[in-house]
Amino acid sequence: MAARLAILCPGQGGQHAGMFDLALSDPASAAALAGWGVERAAGLAPQALPASPEALHDNGIAQPLVVAATLAMWQALRAHLPAPALVAGYSIGELAAHGVAGALASADVVGLAARRAALMDACVGPDQPHGMLAVSGLKEAALQSLLPAGALHIAIETGEASFIVAGLREALTELEAECESRGLHATRLPVKMASHTPLMHAAAENFRPLLEAATWSEPAFAPLSGTSANPVRHRREALQALTEQIESRIRWSACMDAIAEAGVTVALELGPGAALSRMLRERHPHIEARSASEFRSLAGLAGWLRRRYG
Repeated sequence: MAARLAILCPGQGGQHAGMFDLALSDPASAAALAGWGVERAAGLAPQALPASPEALHDNGIAQPLVVAATLAMWQALRAHLPAPALVAGYSIGELAAHGVAGALASADVVGLAARRAALMDACVGPDQPHGMLAVSGLKEAALQSLLPAGALHIAIETGEASFIVAGLREALTELEAECESRGLHATRLPVKMASHTPLMHAAAENFRPLLEAATWSEPAFAPLSGTSANPVRHRREALQALTEQIESRIRWSACMDAIAEAGVTVALELGPGAALSRMLRERHPHIEARSASEFRSLAGLAGWLRRRYG
């Protein structure tokens, strides 16, 4: 059976000072990146990122940088790849996925990411800070029973007993303590907003007109909707998917299952970090999933790809 490829576009969390290095080693990718307005959008130049990871966790910095790093890696690798069967993006990575598929221009994706971040930040009141907490070891019904209505929500599903909860920071602190008392694994994430919850309704509402004003093209292959795990092939579907995912739960476990159901045998994660490829390998071990960040050079990555596709 011929190999089938999926592209994975990461969300926030894995950004670091060298996140552009591999893509910048390709002159064509470096030239393209220079024209996307990344420094204007993020306030930092891709070639001179601060060494401290904490400096890259601010939402307005992280979102445009993560999508730019993802798209730069795609620019550097696309000539070495067969046509993907699909592309899936996690959180802000879903916006990058539409750039990878060719539905949006890369410069537009970077600009939209910056505007999206600003709209989400505006939903966080100074007296009610937000946060996110990864919780594992409880099924959904049991976890839901611990969440105070309106204050905390399940934001992302990554497995049958693995979730990310988002909401008001004070309530998250109480949930974290409760999880620890029960012997559950709970990890605070370096994200200062309640992404993918109803607390982001105003951001979703205000982001929709920005998406509508963008120039859309027919995608070369289908991105997956993070909220439904269905392929998105038309502009109207993309507008709906990218709007609702800001304030609605991301069903990443269902997205991984959709990748497997599409007959994918090889998956490549772009951008910083390797969380998506690791999760996909764990859930569907028959899929050979790797991250570009695992390779020391583009030549090494291209060689791995050639061995998969001849």
